Amino acid sequence: MSKTKRRSVLKLAGGAAAASMGGMAGILATGRAPAYAQQKTVHWLKWVDFVPATDQMFNKEMMPAAEKALGIKIKLETVNGNDLQPRITSGIQSGAGPDLIMSFNSYTHLYANSVVDLSALAEEVGNREGGIYKYARAICSDGKVFMGMPWAVIGGMIAYRKSWLDEVGVTKFPDTWETYRDAAKKLKAKGHPFGQTLGHTFGDAPGFTYPYLWSWGGKEVEADGKTVVLNTKETIESVKFMQGLWKDGMDEGGLAWDDTNNNRAFLSQTISATLNGASIYIETLRKPDQYKTADGKPMNTDILHAPLPKGPAGQFGFHLLQSNMLMKYSKNQDAAKEFLKYLHTEANYRKFFESQKGFATPCTVKWESDKLWDVDPVMTPYKVAAKLGQAPGFAGPPNAKAQEGLSKYIITDMYAKAVQGMPAEESVKWAESELKKIYSA
Repeated sequence: MSKTKRRSVLKLAGGAAAASMGGMAGILATGRAPAYAQQKTVHWLKWVDFVPATDQMFNKEMMPAAEKALGIKIKLETVNGNDLQPRITSGIQSGAGPDLIMSFNSYTHLYANSVVDLSALAEEVGNREGGIYKYARAICSDGKVFMGMPWAVIGGMIAYRKSWLDEVGVTKFPDTWETYRDAAKKLKAKGHPFGQTLGHTFGDAPGFTYPYLWSWGGKEVEADGKTVVLNTKETIESVKFMQGLWKDGMDEGGLAWDDTNNNRAFLSQTISATLNGASIYIETLRKPDQYKTADGKPMNTDILHAPLPKGPAGQFGFHLLQSNMLMKYSKNQDAAKEFLKYLHTEANYRKFFESQKGFATPCTVKWESDKLWDVDPVMTPYKVAAKLGQAPGFAGPPNAKAQEGLSKYIITDMYAKAVQGMPAEESVKWAESELKKIYSA
């Protein structure tokens, strides 16, 4: 090889080495691997679904399909619903945690400063699907931004054993609190009380106590969202009635229940009725050979659903609203938005919706007329849950203060204290004082 050629080869090799060293220096300086060596990971934290088929579908089908379609890694983590709020708080305080976290009710307002605005996606889905229900919009948006992407409403209805009510002469589920108490008393005397939690649990306890309060004419605050007006004749009467109802007709162990205990009590046939999502009924459909009546028939043939009774001020419902919050601390915000968009495409959301069999009601109008609601008349009452829900904080807005009151279980504890022996007037005064601490801050 000539000297000229040798010098050329050495120059090229030196240049390549220099380029290689420069590239390595760049990697070391930025702390990032080359683009082709990176794969975004989106961490989604959600509740353990009360319909097991849904989480199975997510893990086996939808998450792998999303990874393939989007070119990102999806880490799906599920926890008990009561553990979501502590995880949200921990992530915000540490500045690290799941990118997307399922929100219950107005966590959205409570953590508004720590989440990413999802208005563009929410409005896109709403426009495509006939509009977002007022209830979902009020909880997920402050009128300026969407703090959470509306996901679903878990409708709360009373599941009850029709044959047991028939045995005590109750041919349709009671539609007033007086007839409800009378039926519960008769059934408790036969060893089949009604069951209701008054514990610190996210769904069934506030899902019962808030509508119960409203139906008597009680409310936390005025429409101004500032003036606490809980301590009224109407609220006190509701508490006194609850004291008698609890003793006469309820399973008194319900004070310590969470959102799973009443399901187990119903399925083990120790209670005859309980406020719940449709998960009890769906479980009996899933395992007809396991859950049978005393005469050997599938229990699902003996379960019907009814709304909570009405009181002097009317009939109300408070249904668990779920949304997904994208956290500001997330380093994968663009990828997380793409994943949310993927979940909310009609074909993918339908897989979720159909796996729920009516347990979850979508937050947009389009789904109310879906054929799924016609498949099983026992499930049909749940289709309007998103339309009829009323949010905590009534008559004020479902803002951060309303959510704080809900998170502290003030209304639920007002009734729990009373059924444990505190005079009605004292329990109401206590709750009023606790709410004033929140609303005066």
